[in-house]
Amino acid sequence: MQKESYRWFSNRKCRYYPCHKGIEEINCLFCFCPLYWFPDCGGSYTLTEDGVKDCSPCIKPHVPGGYDEILEEISARIKNGSASKASRQKQEPEAGDEDSPSHMED
Repeated sequence: MQKESYRWFSNRKCRYYPCHKGIEEINCLFCFCPLYWFPDCGGSYTLTEDGVKDCSPCIKPHVPGGYDEILEEISARIKNGSASKASRQKQEPEAGDEDSPSHMED
């Protein structure tokens, strides 16, 4: 468990605690993940029949290191627009890639 209270706390009195099975210590800081609204959030999720994101299998915000990963992702999105790190890496053409948009003629 992380000792800095601004990075980690567990609300054991919450009626939903533990919300994820199999985690010994749950970080409740991002009970509602700030990356939820991004389709490319990087977490494990499924879509319901109605198209609603079900993040119950995702433990990223609740485990050690999750706080730092989420803040890093938010910071990167602010600096570079709304694309995730994974999406940006897929989009960046390799040097000398003649099929990349920067090398195509109008």
